Amino acid sequence: MESSSDVVTYESREGVATITINRAERLNAISTEVERGLQQAWLRFNASDEDRVAVLTGAGDRAFSSGRDRDATEPPDYRRFTPGAVIEVHKPIIAAVAGWCVGGAVVLVQMADLCVAAENAKFVYPEAKMGFAGGMIASLAGRIPHKIAMELMLLGEEIGVERAYQVGFVNRVVPVGRQVQEAQAIAHRMAAHAPLVMGMLKRFAADVLPKGPVEKSALALRDTEAVFGSADFQEGLASLREKRTPRFSGR
Repeated sequence: MESSSDVVTYESREGVATITINRAERLNAISTEVERGLQQAWLRFNASDEDRVAVLTGAGDRAFSSGRDRDATEPPDYRRFTPGAVIEVHKPIIAAVAGWCVGGAVVLVQMADLCVAAENAKFVYPEAKMGFAGGMIASLAGRIPHKIAMELMLLGEEIGVERAYQVGFVNRVVPVGRQVQEAQAIAHRMAAHAPLVMGMLKRFAADVLPKGPVEKSALALRDTEAVFGSADFQEGLASLREKRTPRFSGR
């Protein structure tokens, strides 16, 4: 069985973390192990004092990710490993995309701050054809023109890289094989900027962007789970059992 450290790699260099879905032989399909690996990568990125910008990519040039692994036996939980949902990431994220970007992989790009795409990049969200969807994709309607987002979600047909660039889903289009290097070059320039300012601007922009119901519920879940996992929660329960005034610490 694959381990999360095998299928998602994390490379730190000069203030930039390069996070790679490393399943080229499976078109970087998102398995349960990939979900766990991405979750661990975002937590590591958050905790790092050195890494100021992340580049998210997939191994090889055939696919950023073909979406949910068809052999997976558990339903996907994009809230758990998608940055900005349950895992709050205030540092900038740049997606580097080549080839197919399918289903939940579109959600990952949607939640990144910038996107560099190769000339062969193709975006498709086929869930309406397949009879299931997690719903996080609905926030796309607040990030690109509404009717283009609805075309992607409801028609389920691919949108090429030039169209994606024209509607603002992609920042730069580069030759195939150059997408990671270009994203890293941008990331290294950003890594020299003031981290507090970049974090503040990202938070402020997140407040401006409309959010779909699944994204809103994920944010609420994040906050309530933080309360239920806190020392103050345990102190409150203990004070009830011991019939005393609680001594809250704010942790």
